[in-house]
Amino acid sequence: MTLKPSFFIKNVSFLLFLFLLFSCGSKKNIVYYQNIDAMASVKDNNYEVKIQPDDLLMIIVSADDPEVALPFNLKTYSIASSNRLDVTRGQETVQLYLVDQGGNIEFPVIGKLNIAGLTRTEVLKLMQNKIGAYIKNPILNLRIMNFKISLQGEVNLPGTYPINSERVTLIEALSMAKDLTIYGKRDNILVIRETNGIKSFNRVDITKSDFINSPFYYLSQNDVVYVEPNKTKVNSSVVGPNTSVIISAVSILVSLSVLIFK
Repeated sequence: MTLKPSFFIKNVSFLLFLFLLFSCGSKKNIVYYQNIDAMASVKDNNYEVKIQPDDLLMIIVSADDPEVALPFNLKTYSIASSNRLDVTRGQETVQLYLVDQGGNIEFPVIGKLNIAGLTRTEVLKLMQNKIGAYIKNPILNLRIMNFKISLQGEVNLPGTYPINSERVTLIEALSMAKDLTIYGKRDNILVIRETNGIKSFNRVDITKSDFINSPFYYLSQNDVVYVEPNKTKVNSSVVGPNTSVIISAVSILVSLSVLIFK
């Protein structure tokens, strides 16, 4: 039986059609917030991060009489050299407090405070009670100065991002990294979080609208977010380098079949 060239061409075309058909993505794997219209309004849970060891805190105490607040605000001086004048000058800066591995800070006048595991509101309440013994109606300002998150994997701009506020959502973090690539698994995002020295590994599906109620919708300081590659990306890591070779081989076979059965 003699096979015509058109037989091979049709079969190659059919195989290419099947490849395109099965490589098409599914909407349910790509679209965010699916079924969100069916959800009732979600009340904000007033999430607050908790203080952790290695946090750098800026704490400023003020009062109606600035003089009485001075002992509670230690100042340090950073030394900078001037090449032009060949002199050293000191610039006054606000003292930062490092939370040690035991969860403590040493604060002027009132001494050691154990604050790890407390929210910002709880720390302020604790300090106001302590300082209130020395100052009438003290005003305190507290801020975490080294709040950061890291994004890895299938995002467009992976890296570590400093956070100016103390409240950031997973979606905001992904937006900082210019969103997921088309190869990122949106239904299995890993959030690595350390609390009291213990790391936890948590999965979030952002294609489902109810992830908004997840305890990992809001991120904590030093969280690591990892987006896994999907099957297409994993398979392409093997097929990719050989794609040109495969295409060339198919082209040669088609050409030979045309010559042989001409």
